[in-house]
Amino acid sequence: MSALTKLTKTLAHHCVKKSKTHWCKSSQPLLNLLISENIVNINTSQFHQYQSRRTLILDSASSESVQLQRLSDSDSGIIEVSLNRPAAKNALGTDMLRGLKHAFETISEDSSANVVMIRSSVPKVFCAGADLKERRQMSPSEIHFYVNTLRSTFSFLEALPIPTIAVIDGAALGGGLEMALACDLRICGEAALLGLPETGLAIIPGCSDRSLSHVILASDRAGGTQRLPRLVGKSVAKDIIFTGRKVSGKDAMSLGLVNYYVPAGQAQLKALEIAQEINQKGPIAIRMAKRAITKGLEVDMASALELEEECYIETLHTEDRLEGLAAFAEKRKPKYTGT
Repeated sequence: MSALTKLTKTLAHHCVKKSKTHWCKSSQPLLNLLISENIVNINTSQFHQYQSRRTLILDSASSESVQLQRLSDSDSGIIEVSLNRPAAKNALGTDMLRGLKHAFETISEDSSANVVMIRSSVPKVFCAGADLKERRQMSPSEIHFYVNTLRSTFSFLEALPIPTIAVIDGAALGGGLEMALACDLRICGEAALLGLPETGLAIIPGCSDRSLSHVILASDRAGGTQRLPRLVGKSVAKDIIFTGRKVSGKDAMSLGLVNYYVPAGQAQLKALEIAQEINQKGPIAIRMAKRAITKGLEVDMASALELEEECYIETLHTEDRLEGLAAFAEKRKPKYTGT
């Protein structure tokens, strides 16, 4: 039974599933393609109807704990990255980190991708942070390489040109919260618990084991001390980091740490709803809007306005802009192609 089916059965209490599964060989040596066609009938007054799905499973050469899923039909363009390491509560071990890096690189090369959701397949946890047991077995050089990879992977995620959504319906601690902070939007449920507990280990966010302290450079960290204050403000970030306290989903919403707070078990469906709204917009316009906002905040206002103009010009000579105008005039939904 798929994670999606378990979710919809829990939420809707009524699910009828028919499926076909086909294996075929991918043209990419590190990927095998599993195409699953599912028809799920759900209570339509509360939930969306899901139809065919395609799931790319990263093989052992990449990771066994990260799955890359492509939604199809009307949801074509929505990508799901699923964390699936239940025995370690999705702790960021080398295998999972390798899988995340590969997944994000695959997404960046996919011109049909419009929006990404990062979710957990493990109940009650998003990501518990670094794998301390694995870390204690590493040499200093291995630790240094790991942390460099962690930093570059989260920076790569943040730099993806399309919107990214973290789906948090459980614990997101340390590196798990830092990964969520690298996303554009965060959606959490009642069971969410967020925190950066590193000061309790005598280090700062970005590393999760005191054995790292002698090999970490300022540029090697995963961004907790930098992304958090940019999101919630300096004073709130200091409170969270200094105390190492865990923040509930409700408090995270009031602090501006997350964008949406929903009842337990519904974060995934809310994320899908937001992803569907984004997916219906002009893909080039969404990419240019993200670029204008993200890059604009890094420069002075005059330079930011010039950047905004450059991004606007990128949308002018596109087929999608003409389609949007035509659809408005004809009072119908536009059919954007990303061209």
